[in-house]
Amino acid sequence: MHDIISKATPDSLPRVVIVGRPNVGKSTLFNRLIGHRIAITDPTPGVTRDPVEARWDREAGSVMLIDTGGYKLDHKDLDELVTLRSLRTLNDADCIVLVLDVTEITPEDESFIEHLRPYTERVIVAVNKVDHETREALVYNFHSLGFSRVIGISSAHGLGIQDLVDGITEIIPEGSVFQGEDPAIRLAILGKPNTGKSTLLNRLCNDERSIVSDIPGTTRDVVEGTFLYRKTLYKVLDTAGIRRRVKVTDQVEYYSVNRAISAIERADIIFLLIDALSGLSDQDKKIANLIVKRGRGVILVLNKWDLMSGIANEGQAVEDRVRFLFPMLEFAPLVRISAREGEGIDNLLNAAYKVWKQLNKRVDTGELNRKLAEWTEHYDPPRDRRGQFRTKYMTQVRTNPVSFTLFVNRPKGFPAGYLQYLKNRLRKDLGFNSIPLDIHLKG
Repeated sequence: MHDIISKATPDSLPRVVIVGRPNVGKSTLFNRLIGHRIAITDPTPGVTRDPVEARWDREAGSVMLIDTGGYKLDHKDLDELVTLRSLRTLNDADCIVLVLDVTEITPEDESFIEHLRPYTERVIVAVNKVDHETREALVYNFHSLGFSRVIGISSAHGLGIQDLVDGITEIIPEGSVFQGEDPAIRLAILGKPNTGKSTLLNRLCNDERSIVSDIPGTTRDVVEGTFLYRKTLYKVLDTAGIRRRVKVTDQVEYYSVNRAISAIERADIIFLLIDALSGLSDQDKKIANLIVKRGRGVILVLNKWDLMSGIANEGQAVEDRVRFLFPMLEFAPLVRISAREGEGIDNLLNAAYKVWKQLNKRVDTGELNRKLAEWTEHYDPPRDRRGQFRTKYMTQVRTNPVSFTLFVNRPKGFPAGYLQYLKNRLRKDLGFNSIPLDIHLKG
């Protein structure tokens, strides 16, 4: 078992939870308040499954805004898990925004309202889709529900949003500002569907942040969590499973996959999850290529290791195959885990911390050029019909991602093999052995 991982949710940050049945506009309202698209919006009912969280910096102070999955009476497939997750968010909420459709109140609405009775003082009824003056009078009908705060809005058009913000400020007054620092290390979990990404997120956060199911494609939005490990703060993103383009069949999955890919931009380190039983695919290689192009740290994570047969040398055989199929990730650490059983989590997080330190390492220019002189003395750059290629000077231009600029006599046609030699020396001699790095040429 692993060392203690503790939850690291900012207790000083009040929680505003948006709830209601499917397709009433909860995610559209969430995005409207945050100011940009985070939650996926689509006319298909039940798009949101896991709660989606984001810090909302109001004028009155910061809060954590939470978009939840829709409440349903008729439970099919994942509906019951989504409904239970939505109900769980109520206990910790400082303010509850119940979104209803101005055109109708359904049995699902009535059932959910009964669940909200114990929290009446914290509830705001946001009557949505009031996007025409003919619908404004209909809002008064909703006062009969017994809640003191009823506000007509159109989340799609931004109407009534300021009244809603004022109502939230009544419940959560000014001065509720989060004083914490941003997480130190940002992780993202990527991989094919059903490799155990949500199970790993829940294990790391010591909480059920993502719904876990055998149904591939359960996760749609990017689900976030934070945790502390050995006094270091981490932020982790669980993403939708990335399938081959020809298998992305609907619009919701298209946006889910794009969100997963954009999570690479938001992370320092990617955990590329590989099912140890089913092995690798071409899609894993494409994901790896995206990670390397963006200069992010990456750890190859062989999950479900507890289900392997235990045959002698089986582990080494699997690792050798992974290395053979991932030549562009020869530098990346490889860690065996069981997210379900909690095995190997210490090794995974220790590897992540090592990679993060290398991503943020900076080499003094003087030391770098002393090493460059040694490397070129040991192995001269080759020549072509125009003469000898020469290296003149090298400097590190950035960290995370790590990048160097090499000044040469002739950038055009400079041998790619010699650049690879220099990358290998940087990794071996200067402590960048576990991360991708880039060298840009200048004349």
